[in-house]
Amino acid sequence: MKIKKIEPYVISHKLDTPFYFSQWQYDTRKICIVKVTLDDGTYGWGEGYGPAAVIKSGIDFFAPFLLGKDAIGHEVLWQEMYRRSMDYARSGVLQAAISAIDVALWDIKGKLLNLPVSVLLGGVKNPIIEPYATGLYFTRTENLEELLVEEALLYKSQGFKATKMKVGLGIEQDLKYIAAIRKAIGPDMRLMIDSNHAYCYKEAIELARKAEKFDISWFEEPVSPEDYDGYRRLRQNTTIPISGGECEYLKYGFKRLFDKDCVDIAQPDICAAGGLTEVKKIATLAQTYNVDLVPHTWGTWIAISAAVHLVANLDKNPGRMYNDLPTMELDRTENALRDEVTLHKIKLENGHLEVPCTPGLGVDVDMDKLEHYLDKEIHKDGATKIRS
Repeated sequence: MKIKKIEPYVISHKLDTPFYFSQWQYDTRKICIVKVTLDDGTYGWGEGYGPAAVIKSGIDFFAPFLLGKDAIGHEVLWQEMYRRSMDYARSGVLQAAISAIDVALWDIKGKLLNLPVSVLLGGVKNPIIEPYATGLYFTRTENLEELLVEEALLYKSQGFKATKMKVGLGIEQDLKYIAAIRKAIGPDMRLMIDSNHAYCYKEAIELARKAEKFDISWFEEPVSPEDYDGYRRLRQNTTIPISGGECEYLKYGFKRLFDKDCVDIAQPDICAAGGLTEVKKIATLAQTYNVDLVPHTWGTWIAISAAVHLVANLDKNPGRMYNDLPTMELDRTENALRDEVTLHKIKLENGHLEVPCTPGLGVDVDMDKLEHYLDKEIHKDGATKIRS
């Protein structure tokens, strides 16, 4: 059960319709996934969240320290990677490289033991998950409001009980779109807003107070992730729950977030914040602070599946006879890398996800599609051999 190969791949797809949010416009999806293979041929897949080429370099940096090591001891390997990078990368993109390898090791462990990752994490406490639809990004069009309403209604027709929209274009513009979407979907579908840290505290509190009447389930990343005081003040002065944490790393970053009373809902990204090994610990830490945890998820079904298994294992907070179903993020935007490269057996039916019983993550990669979407510029040296 020794690690024989660690192979990162950067895959890329030019979008048919570019989209934007408060910070940037994107016309391409680019993701780094990694295949870890043992000497007996067993393999697992992982994924990193962030700039794909840099994550690949991070994986290449860590790989020599892990080759020949026992894959079952994933915490030993995690500590090896963490200590190798502590002096200069206590947060940031190298943590995403650690996360990618860690997720692959959990996938391997499940395959070796013939058990799903959710069972290895401690058992399936939540066999059914009610994800929310992430979408409602901005596009360059004259009828944006109409298109946003149509998209929200599509999610409702697909059985989703909640959706999250982007804000951050300016308070009045945001309120216009919030009002239109709330009117369209009615009161029985939850609506969340995400500004991707577009606002200062003064702007965020103005938007929050004016949006309270639209029954917003949470306001995500309202201010800069560096503005812990702004988070705390906002949380104290609006009835809308405050969420954040996709820019935090490791349990240490989340402890800082919790100590400062910043959030009602913590949103670590498994593929950036330290992998399943570390986010399991973050979930325990969140519970001690009475903070809910809803993982941020963005990428292929490798990342999505990791989140499904984690959420399946989360404790009720605090728990009662009749609990709401747990939720997680399910990206609905255009993504051929998600829909074509990765194969999975997780079904979305009437807005619900059923936790899979297959060994490991329950996800695999179509190697022909991987080769098709491989970023040839990054892999131009020919070092990557898809069929190796």
